[in-house]
Amino acid sequence: MLKYLIVALALCAVAHADGEWTPKSSEDIKKIRVACLKENPLSSDQINQLKQLIFPDEEEVRKYLTCTATKLDIFCEHEGYHADRLAKQFKMDLTEEEALRIAQGCIDNNSQKSTVDEWAFRGHQCLMASKIGDKVKAFVRAKQDEANKKAA
Repeated sequence: MLKYLIVALALCAVAHADGEWTPKSSEDIKKIRVACLKENPLSSDQINQLKQLIFPDEEEVRKYLTCTATKLDIFCEHEGYHADRLAKQFKMDLTEEEALRIAQGCIDNNSQKSTVDEWAFRGHQCLMASKIGDKVKAFVRAKQDEANKKAA
């Protein structure tokens, strides 16, 4: 059992090495969301809430968000979120330094020993309540408005 933990920690450490990680493209993110939805099915109500950028604290939603964060390689179940990767992936029009400062404020070491999905959800909620979250929400809403105009 211990050797599996060591291997998992080593994989997280290798994945966390500087210079190797690059932000995911919007196409990559779409594929990750589809894969995570297959692995963690959500109800139509939950999907509608996510589309409205409402993230209910429900096990299915937490597991879906954990899946996407893990596949984006911004979260590791042993180390938690990687602030540097969060900053690069979601900086929007902020400077990377400002985004990093915000991301670092949302990082915790899970001292309360929450489950992995609760830990990941807590970080997600913090980020979405920040200036980064405001930028992400504005970006998503603009994309939704654009798609609605094309459909009309």
